Amino acid sequence: MKKIKNAVILAGGLGTRLKPFTDNNPKPMYPIDNIPFIERLVYQLKEFGIEKIVILLGYKAEIIKNYLGNGEKYNISIIYDITPVEYNTMERLNHSKELLDDDFILLYSDNYCPIDFENLVNNYYSHNAYIELSLYTNKDNYTKSNILLDENNLVLNYDYKHEKTNLSGVEIGYSIVNKKIFDLIDAKDKEYSKDLFPKLIKEKKLYATPTEHRYYSIGSFDRMHLTEEFFKEKKVAFLDRDGTLNVKPKKACYVETKDQFKWIDGSIEAVKMLKEHGYITILVTNQPGIAKGILTEENLNEIHKKMQKDLEQHGAKIDKIYYCKHNWDEGCFCRKPNPGLLYQAQKDLSLDLTKCILFGDDQRDIEAANRARCKSILISDNYKLIDAVKDYLKEE
Repeated sequence: MKKIKNAVILAGGLGTRLKPFTDNNPKPMYPIDNIPFIERLVYQLKEFGIEKIVILLGYKAEIIKNYLGNGEKYNISIIYDITPVEYNTMERLNHSKELLDDDFILLYSDNYCPIDFENLVNNYYSHNAYIELSLYTNKDNYTKSNILLDENNLVLNYDYKHEKTNLSGVEIGYSIVNKKIFDLIDAKDKEYSKDLFPKLIKEKKLYATPTEHRYYSIGSFDRMHLTEEFFKEKKVAFLDRDGTLNVKPKKACYVETKDQFKWIDGSIEAVKMLKEHGYITILVTNQPGIAKGILTEENLNEIHKKMQKDLEQHGAKIDKIYYCKHNWDEGCFCRKPNPGLLYQAQKDLSLDLTKCILFGDDQRDIEAANRARCKSILISDNYKLIDAVKDYLKEE
């Protein structure tokens, strides 16, 4: 598969929603934990394997240019295309076309998401698209959606005004783009999405790759606290329950009362070790006994209270508990091997799932972790949680 080596960042706007910061600074220089947002994008593109970044500048261009330089300090090439402040996004992009590879990734300078870059590239080529968008599914109504997809992820409609309902999600940047788009634009086209997307929809050349991972933005101050929380350094360990922390019941049986909850040797110590090393510990467990009428949520809560009391007596705890109460045939997104519980925690705690670890005793745990791009360790009767935690912490 051909690799994408070129990136473009749209970074020339006035950023009026970030006033008064943008009275004297370009928006992409807004600091998150003392690191300018655009620098975080440079680091991410470096991780993607990008070798050349073209940054499209306008407003207060010299501040960004002087800070990032030619990219030497990042071991990446950075070049700039500076256009008048009044230029719109399509005008800036069109002006830079001679600097671009045939295929490139385009980013907005105010959004960040730990996308699966390899998957995005693969989808771009398999769809034979002119543009492959990254699409946040927006199931939590985090913002207003603007894209409608068909079952093959072909874009059917782009709602520039965010007014329609029953859409598939919101376009967040991180688009793989083919230079053939320049054959479709004309002098009256000003905006990248508003003017170009309808033309690509007509040609059936606009596709999207959905992601469940929430994106974070410096576009305005209303959600800045979430962006700041996302970029805080966190160490997070997801823990399965039955067979990982406690003795697993026989197949088709469940822990129905707190008296039936029996710790596996070393599990309490493992949780304590994780807490002593600064980890947030999060329980993610399937409990279909609720759907079957075998287990009540009241009893489940009593079981977890007992679990927490035992941990507390040893100076440990589980910080958050997430459970799926549905049966296997209900198609629930939160039931492992689906990754819904992980994404629920991601949104609640503003986590970067690519930096988290999951410990579980079942291949369904590992598959859920893989689908969320979370690291994972499979434990067993011969490799208990305490063994896995000790080994993992040694390599930290």
